[in-house]
Amino acid sequence: MPRALSNGMELEYDTFGDPDGPVLLLIMGLGTQMTAWHPNFCGALADRGFHVVRYDNRDCGLSTFLDDCPPPDIRAVLAGDTSTAPYRVADMARDAAGLLDALEIDAAHVVGASMGGMIAQQFAIDHPSRVRSLCSIMSTTGDRSVGRGTPEALAALAAPPPRDRREAGEQGVRSFSVLGSPGYPTAPEELRERAEAAYDRSPRSDGFARQYAAILASPDRTPHLRAVTAPTLVVHGADDPLIDRGGGEATAGAIPGAELLVIPGMGHDLPEQLWPLLADAIARNAARADDRVTAPGAPASSAASPGPGADGSELGG
Repeated sequence: MPRALSNGMELEYDTFGDPDGPVLLLIMGLGTQMTAWHPNFCGALADRGFHVVRYDNRDCGLSTFLDDCPPPDIRAVLAGDTSTAPYRVADMARDAAGLLDALEIDAAHVVGASMGGMIAQQFAIDHPSRVRSLCSIMSTTGDRSVGRGTPEALAALAAPPPRDRREAGEQGVRSFSVLGSPGYPTAPEELRERAEAAYDRSPRSDGFARQYAAILASPDRTPHLRAVTAPTLVVHGADDPLIDRGGGEATAGAIPGAELLVIPGMGHDLPEQLWPLLADAIARNAARADDRVTAPGAPASSAASPGPGADGSELGG
């Protein structure tokens, strides 16, 4: 896979689909490699006409690790002393902008999951002219009063890193028995294979704490989200135990004209059973940006018709 120099980082990335299609940038979450955007899901997006770009965030996968930074003091950051956090979500948004620069892409449809949704939101705040549409999945605004996780989910997130491939597979099964979608379960064998493959690709986990500190040290985005004008879709699982649906509701409530899609049975993952639904919803939201180009000044209601579950409704499980 290729690498691009961006904002002082080397970012590993790859692409799917027609290079002449509209670019769709996928941003993954905390401590999670770009391969969590499953190739078949990326292919489904490419089949809908997008040139899909996914990449490893800094401190993850095969991108640059900030080895010279001392470990952050998470307890101090939680208490308000952010001095040991080596970077913020805004820095990671600049990484995304730099990747587009390196690929000579002026603007993209931007989709982020979990921490990736936070980065995508910040990207839309800081680089509005480069965001054609925005999709924030299973994420939140940075307001700590919303999107809270259950004790079990937070414990799964904080589990010690695996020491070898076998432990990685076992941990993947254990974690997603808590974090995954109860209405759309993934077979344990599949979870184990994905976790083992991720470990084989990059066993490093020392960037996790720095990424987590970046989340905690970043300010609430709510006031700035009110200025976002890109057509926005917010997707959230009704059964998300790590970032409860309040995080998605707060995100959609902060962004003018945002559509909210709440999916019963969905947890904090992207189960295969939902890939067609998610790909269609992302494509519909992107079409709203195209409508704005063809009909300048048209209100959001004149855009392509939203699918089931838009505007805060729920899909049946």
